[in-house]
Amino acid sequence: MPSLFDPLTAGALTLPHRVVMAPMTRNRADAAGVPGALMAEYYAQRASAGLIITEGVRVSAAGHGPVGQPGLHTADQIAGWKRVTEAVHAAGGRIVAQLSHHGRIAHPDLLPDGVRPLAPSAVTALSDARTAPGVLVDTVEPREMTPADIAATVRDFAAAATAAIGAGFDGVELQGANGYLLHQFLSDNSNLREDSYGGDAAGRVRFVSEVVAAVAAAVGAGRTGLRLSPASGYNDTVEKDPATTYGLLADALNAQAIAYLHIVEGPDPELPALLRERWAGAVITNPFTGDDPTDPATAAARLDADLADAVSFARYFSANPDLPERIRSGAPLTEPDPDTFHDGEAAGYTDLAAHHPANV
Repeated sequence: MPSLFDPLTAGALTLPHRVVMAPMTRNRADAAGVPGALMAEYYAQRASAGLIITEGVRVSAAGHGPVGQPGLHTADQIAGWKRVTEAVHAAGGRIVAQLSHHGRIAHPDLLPDGVRPLAPSAVTALSDARTAPGVLVDTVEPREMTPADIAATVRDFAAAATAAIGAGFDGVELQGANGYLLHQFLSDNSNLREDSYGGDAAGRVRFVSEVVAAVAAAVGAGRTGLRLSPASGYNDTVEKDPATTYGLLADALNAQAIAYLHIVEGPDPELPALLRERWAGAVITNPFTGDDPTDPATAAARLDADLADAVSFARYFSANPDLPERIRSGAPLTEPDPDTFHDGEAAGYTDLAAHHPANV
């Protein structure tokens, strides 16, 4: 079995090792969703990752997530991300943009003209939205997407993927996990549609398959990844028969030959194993299932058991910019500070590099 420090090829992506930086919501973009110098510094500090996957980046104004979330649908946003990718590449790193749409877990306070969020069905999520720094409010009843809305959203994902490559990203990852829009179409309790995008499992995977196909056509399947969190329950998602749903999805994705699946492990270990068996390409796993960060021993065990080809770390990467070297050398890891995750400036974001400089 390969070790964490063996190289990996996933589609068109070549990783020097298998310690991947997971997407983490950090809310440091400006009010227009433009990444600034602080974000460029943050990602460049972590360029020693085998692959950096950015925080979720909204594909359209209608897909707006929490305050401080960056986008990839305006010229200023694209220019901001270009500064980030240039900084990462100058430091020797590789970076893909995670493209997201919040769907029903968005909020009118953050959407154009205060419209209701879009969703597969008009079912309110038992969740909350961050509408201002430190402010969480309940989600509202969304508006069921029409066929025209669905087609436009597929185009939005493809356009954002094209913008990402134009901004210098090495590829894109689609956020199909954690109760975001793609996951909402897969979920039984958020997708009550009776048309071809709902009903049985084959209908519920259709939207995800179409988004993947459109993005792969726009930027290349080898530069396209997909994140999934089967039966995780995040943001009030319920999946009654996830084995059938995700098995069908894996079969559909095999025909498209995208670069990788990024699987967030949930309470049922058989589901990641099922995807590993049904999906023919590379698998990145994220073992985080609670408050404890993914640790190096757990990561190595996933590779030893052939459950994944690479492992993504979130919280430890937030607190240890030079995480791969610390794992390689057995150096102690700094514990993350959750109070700095979602708000603020440099504290707990870029100031850690002064204490633990990246050793690329």
